[in-house]
Amino acid sequence: MLDLSEDSKEENIEICVKYLERMAKINCHLEMEIGITGGEEDGVDNSDVDNASLYTQPQDILDIYDAFSKITDLFSIAAAFGNVHGVYAPGNVKLHPELLGKHQAFIKEQRKTESDKPVWFVFHGGSGSTEQDIATAVNFGVVKMNVDTDTQWAYWAGIRNFYEAKKGYLQGQVGNPDGANKPNKKFYDPRVWVREAEKTMVTRVQQACKDLGNVNVL
Repeated sequence: MLDLSEDSKEENIEICVKYLERMAKINCHLEMEIGITGGEEDGVDNSDVDNASLYTQPQDILDIYDAFSKITDLFSIAAAFGNVHGVYAPGNVKLHPELLGKHQAFIKEQRKTESDKPVWFVFHGGSGSTEQDIATAVNFGVVKMNVDTDTQWAYWAGIRNFYEAKKGYLQGQVGNPDGANKPNKKFYDPRVWVREAEKTMVTRVQQACKDLGNVNVL
């Protein structure tokens, strides 16, 4: 994944091409990002950008396709279709995954490709998305979705639930509801509560796999 979305489109493509030429020699895949994903990630805050900037244009996708497809087909594009990093109240994010279908149709029309979906797309800022939006995105060529915020929350939920259930055993090294001299090591041992966090995160990842339609699919 090479995120140069803060650069101009021309610089973004030029730099990505240099890497892709090297990566193609070892059959390595490149994921690039074009357009602006709203919200904040890794210190880059796009919370106040103009709404129109949150949607990648078909010509942008075509320019990338023309530059990359000359080298290899091992690339994917994280296009912006209203996606937002982080989590927001329901209704505050206006996704338009159908735009990905318009990008595919534009490339097919302009370059007469055999495939109806000549581009692999990546869905950034997928946390909190509806099953319908995800299904629409997948239908129009999304092969990967980022759900970091949701998996963070799922991980925390496991820790929080464990603490609430075992609160009486987590107030000191010794002394709990079973007795004043009972040790609590088996409760505050990180290997115990981290495992609970892993369980709830696994459940969220399984849901994402189901949403993307990749369960039992090679």
